Amino acid sequence: MSAVVKFLLSPLLLLVLLANTAAAQVLTPSRLTSSVSQSSGRVGEELDLIVNARIDEKWHLYATDFDPDLGPTVFTFTFAKSPAYELVGKPKSINSKKKYDDVFKGDVTYFEGTGQIRQRIRLLQPGTLIIKAETEFQTCTDVDGRCIPGEQSLSFGPIEVTGTAAAPPTTAAATPVAAATASEASPAAAAVSPATPADTATASLAAVPSVVPTDTVVTEAPATTAATVAQTAAAAAPATSLWSFALAAFVSGLLALVTPCVFPLIPMTVSFFTSGGGTRQQGILKAMVYGLSIIFIYVVVGLLVTVLAGADGLNLISTHWLPNLIFFVVFVVFGLSFLGLFEITLPHGMVNKIDAQADKGGWGGIFFMALTLVVVSFSCTGPIVATILSLAAQGERLTPIVGMLGFSLAFALPFTLFAIFPAWLKNLPRSGGWLNTVKVVLGFVELMLALKFLSMADLAYHWNLLSRDLYLVLWITLSGLLGLYLLGRFKLSHDSDLPHLSVGRLLMAVLAFSFMTYLVPGLFGAPLPLLAGYLPPQSRHDFTLAGAAPAAPALATINSQCEAPRYAGFLELPHNLPGYFDLEQAKRCARAAGKPLFIDFTGHACVNCRKMEATVWRDPQVLKRLREDFVVVALYVDDKTELPQAEWYVSRHDNKQKTTLGKKNADLQLTGFNVNAQPYYVLLDPNAPTDLAHVLAPPVAYEADATKFLQFLDAGLARYRQQNQPIATR
Repeated sequence: MSAVVKFLLSPLLLLVLLANTAAAQVLTPSRLTSSVSQSSGRVGEELDLIVNARIDEKWHLYATDFDPDLGPTVFTFTFAKSPAYELVGKPKSINSKKKYDDVFKGDVTYFEGTGQIRQRIRLLQPGTLIIKAETEFQTCTDVDGRCIPGEQSLSFGPIEVTGTAAAPPTTAAATPVAAATASEASPAAAAVSPATPADTATASLAAVPSVVPTDTVVTEAPATTAATVAQTAAAAAPATSLWSFALAAFVSGLLALVTPCVFPLIPMTVSFFTSGGGTRQQGILKAMVYGLSIIFIYVVVGLLVTVLAGADGLNLISTHWLPNLIFFVVFVVFGLSFLGLFEITLPHGMVNKIDAQADKGGWGGIFFMALTLVVVSFSCTGPIVATILSLAAQGERLTPIVGMLGFSLAFALPFTLFAIFPAWLKNLPRSGGWLNTVKVVLGFVELMLALKFLSMADLAYHWNLLSRDLYLVLWITLSGLLGLYLLGRFKLSHDSDLPHLSVGRLLMAVLAFSFMTYLVPGLFGAPLPLLAGYLPPQSRHDFTLAGAAPAAPALATINSQCEAPRYAGFLELPHNLPGYFDLEQAKRCARAAGKPLFIDFTGHACVNCRKMEATVWRDPQVLKRLREDFVVVALYVDDKTELPQAEWYVSRHDNKQKTTLGKKNADLQLTGFNVNAQPYYVLLDPNAPTDLAHVLAPPVAYEADATKFLQFLDAGLARYRQQNQPIATR
């Protein structure tokens, strides 16, 4: 039953999480190509520079139009300065998807499968124009949480330009390509043409610096992005398995069978196929046609939702506040209906007309019998079908069809099987009050699920109506009421008398109270990882434990010989671990402390990094090793902090200049260990070179087993002590 409750809260809880260890290889999940909208033009005309991306299955490429301060790397361009053209406006992501990211607590845009980004330019001088640009981007997967930073040089053209050179207009919309912003300057940017100056310009959605030169090209994020937190994609993330969603829908179809509107119809319907004229084979064939007709009807419903809404419509449903408020109201109405406040039925005229068609018999009559079943059972199945379609609308275009296929398969299966094996009907339990109990349980779950949609709208517009603590209080209350109802402490309008408590009701009550108890620590700051996708983000808490000790300082030095960590003002390690964010600092401290290095290649956009920190690192033995036996250094590969100019360098891997902390760390991981995915953990002797040949133990990527991760730490520690035996002896 716990699996059933989890399903009703969201299909994502039925996903099977596979933890794959990343091999030591360079991954390129996104590949870019360039083109232009037209190969020739006159001075003064405008055209588009086009970047097309092909993205591996189950990966997504972040687009251009979201707040760069959230964490993931926004797709950016760096163009060279040239009098031959000027940028018009900012880069545009074509048909990108949008969702609220629970990890980064904000709205992100992304591409799946394919993507396209366009930058508008205006031609200013005649001649043959070739435009070169540097791109920076990030591709991630929700399957195992890996994120891959990417850089690629692109060439646009040649473009044949005719006409007379014109002076560029001084407007805000069209700015001559000029010097790069301080945060994204890159002298490695290629020249536009042989006569083009070497200094560069950036067309980027990165945050605008506090002081920007008047000749600088900066494209800003939309004004509403920083101020608005859009709705979450709720129960269906971009990489949600369709098979898992189909399984969840199948379970819901089984639940629909044990509702008061459907269960009594099973023997009545089956008797039609077994008692009519014709051979047994004909009866079986008619029963199969009946079942397939049910499946066909529901799949058509899913297909209509997909076609009528389209990709943009489904995206609107998942991100706009209005559909989420509508879903909230609808789910509350359905929940109250299940509790017995009123009954939702389709017009009797419609039901009668469909039933009249069924009475005509023949193969067409069998189809209309199936349609009659669907219509008559609507008051019980409608809320469940609406739940599946609303959750499906938060995901891919195919999910409504897959959801209806899974639901209808389970819904139609017993009618077909009982017609083939009519003797099984004797084993069915009798109809009774237990059917209404199932309906009431579904009503409570519908009310709990409704809160998710209200939370989406609340987060989007900062109404502050539904804080995390209030959300949890409502869920705790509903769970407690459900438990009391199952124990028979109160009755609802359609309930029968309860002379005694069955074992089934008792077990269901135990589950309800257990769920309620699980939620209570969340009021005091517990992360509740099983429900992370359903609850509002963690921030302040209205409840505190009496006498709770204040949190320990997040940053500390290893010992008095070690220097204070750089970048500690905005970077931190989990669980109040002391450590560093600069490798050279960490090496100096490790040599002074006589400890090996624990290098954590991580990223702000790395979901699996957060999972490792929240689960494996939290293990007492693992945390003890990291705190006492290693010097920990977290190297963020996607951080945008600019390095001091004296620390800029040209990578031997791609011959590009590295000017930010993230690019430096990503280059270190790639050149030293031939890996570009995170998380990636390396144990190293601080006196040894930073490369794969000198590690203390084979590096580890995502490893959800704390015992195996502890073995990895102990193996490296033993090797370090063996190599440094004389030092340890002294």
